[in-house]
Amino acid sequence: MKIAQYSRIIYTPIGQMIAISSQSAIISFDFLQEGKTYQTTNASHPLLLRLEEEIGEYFAGKRREFSLPLSPNGTEFQKGVWNTLLKIPYGETVSYAQEAKIFGNPKATRAVANANGKNPISIIIPCHRVITSNGSIGGYTGGVWRKEFLLSLEREQKSS
Repeated sequence: MKIAQYSRIIYTPIGQMIAISSQSAIISFDFLQEGKTYQTTNASHPLLLRLEEEIGEYFAGKRREFSLPLSPNGTEFQKGVWNTLLKIPYGETVSYAQEAKIFGNPKATRAVANANGKNPISIIIPCHRVITSNGSIGGYTGGVWRKEFLLSLEREQKSS
């Protein structure tokens, strides 16, 4: 049986994103890639409208935590890593090695970093808050410039 899915394009200061939800949770929230075609219904499902509202509040500096139910598709390992990401406080960063330690497997730094790169729910599951051990920005599937923007936004809002 196929689960009903709803999708909506959401405009943000760092580009258009596509949000996908089931009846009960957000499944995916990712940046649109140039040249790729998307099937979207621009649904007015309550979860998608709430996501659009909350992401707008986030970018306006009025929201630090999201209240949406999440259901990302991934392996149990990936889901565990993504749950670890949710524990990183707004405006703070940890290294990939620190994240692996928080996750409970300090030797799994590479695997944890790989799981971060497969995070299907950008911004809400804050993989942008993970940097390298030497303090450099590291990578970001949505583009390093977006990661820099998000970290800068959070630092500025946290200090005000």
